[in-house]
Amino acid sequence: MASPPGLRYVLRLIPYFAIPSVAVYGSLWLLQEYKLHPALIFPSWFIILCAIFARPALFLVQFKYYTPWVDKRAAAQHGAILAPHISESAFTIIPQMIESTRIGYPSDIVLGWSKKYGNTYQFSLFTSSNLVTLEPDHVKAILATQFESFEKGPTFISMMGSLLGTGVFNADGEMWKFHRAMTRPFFTRERISDFDIYDRNCDLSLRHAKDRLAEGYSVDFQDLVSRFTMDSATEFLFGHNVSSLSAGIPYPPGKENPESFKNHPSTEFVNSFMEGQILSVERIGLGSDWPLAEFLKDKVAPMRHIIDRFVGPVLAQAQGEKLSELSDKGGLSSEEDTTLLAHLLRHTQDPKILKDELANLLVAGRDTTMSLLTFSFYMLSQHPEIEKRLRQEVFDKVGPSDRPTYDQMRDMKFMRAFLNEVLRLYPPVPGDLRTTNKPVVFPSVAGQPPIYVPANTSCLYSVFLIHRRTDLWGPDALKFDPDRFLDERLHKYLTPNPFIFCPFNAGPRICLGQQFAYHEATFFLVRLLQNFRGFNLDSSVNVPPPAAWAQSDGRKAFERVHPLSHLTMYINGGLWIT
Repeated sequence: MASPPGLRYVLRLIPYFAIPSVAVYGSLWLLQEYKLHPALIFPSWFIILCAIFARPALFLVQFKYYTPWVDKRAAAQHGAILAPHISESAFTIIPQMIESTRIGYPSDIVLGWSKKYGNTYQFSLFTSSNLVTLEPDHVKAILATQFESFEKGPTFISMMGSLLGTGVFNADGEMWKFHRAMTRPFFTRERISDFDIYDRNCDLSLRHAKDRLAEGYSVDFQDLVSRFTMDSATEFLFGHNVSSLSAGIPYPPGKENPESFKNHPSTEFVNSFMEGQILSVERIGLGSDWPLAEFLKDKVAPMRHIIDRFVGPVLAQAQGEKLSELSDKGGLSSEEDTTLLAHLLRHTQDPKILKDELANLLVAGRDTTMSLLTFSFYMLSQHPEIEKRLRQEVFDKVGPSDRPTYDQMRDMKFMRAFLNEVLRLYPPVPGDLRTTNKPVVFPSVAGQPPIYVPANTSCLYSVFLIHRRTDLWGPDALKFDPDRFLDERLHKYLTPNPFIFCPFNAGPRICLGQQFAYHEATFFLVRLLQNFRGFNLDSSVNVPPPAAWAQSDGRKAFERVHPLSHLTMYINGGLWIT
């Protein structure tokens, strides 16, 4: 059984605190022992006090005076400046970040600081240095042009380790390259254009929705699509459908769910997966000292245990098939593996690596497309004129009942523009971070000096806010308008500056499943629009946004639901539609 994060962290810190104290105590004791000068004779209490405060004093000098002086000199040598430092301390920043994860509007804290300090600034969380940027040119440097200078970093990896382990989203160096190489062959056009998986799971999803509406109840489309994407992803990636849709879908609050739903393994998994992500993201708000908040217990570990228990049968079945292959053929077949999990098993039998990768792929295959579809339905409920245009395009290209083909979906220009606009205003992954492994200089922006970023700095970038900047997208940037991806605005804003739109990341770590997500979301929306018309929010059960939001600026003032984010964006309480 692993020791608690806090205990391990404190044990690692013992030398950090002990060495200065021992050095000071030893030096003063030697002065006493050899009586080199009468003025250097100190009482015992003074020596002990100096030893106790040696590390705090050194810390103060180092972080308040010495490190800023060194960084400022280094910046000047590169013809750059340091980003402005916010005035708030860690004691006020941390509660704000934790509160934001649970109840706040996505990136609200970052936006508030950017209004005061500009689009790039830095802050400290005790011993960790952090930089925030909303500049596309800086994001380009992080993700592409200076990619080798950035990594997830040991602090981020430790924060996410309880949930994601050493999977592709939480790995650097050779481990990341291994996962990336394993995954890439399974997102070719040929593989992601096999729509049989989508069709089976979509058909069952829509039957659930029709039956529930026929009963006179609203449908939580967020839960519905989470089950659709989970079943589709596990069947596509692992060759084994976990059949979460077999549990059915929840009734609205006030109506008791049947025991078969409450006790279904997928229900426990969904709840644990969400809570695990929330708790993991809250660690980011604590900086590198996050283990102190979990001194006696790893809060995320029980959630990961439930996740492993849920996907365990999938892994066991795949391992059994590999063993049968070895037994029947006297070795591994040279034939191409049909699933990613089978391909992984060809290269490793390490249970930890395999379980970690399954957890990571569930985030990629389930949560991101679930988020895209959830906010797509939300926008359809708010824009009936757009729903009408989309349905007309579906009928023109596919027909009222036919299954869409790859070429038909590729030809749906307005559908792709609609999805891009959802991704712009509600990106599934609203922000991310990388850590500098060496000093970096961000390029000059708008005539301002370049910005020097010291090594071991956590660099956070908010895709959510970059996507909403009016100086990058035009004065109507906060308006939901898919036509911006079709008319002259596309060539005016996005074409010359592609890093203003990064819903799937960019550079070497760009999302391999980008086209898979577009296909899956498009397929579901086509089938939905063929079967339903008119999407209205059920105000009697949807969790409303806080009343104070109505007095805010931007889209926040007009939200009809309560968007939140952990690793991905979601709607608090679900999206109940009639």
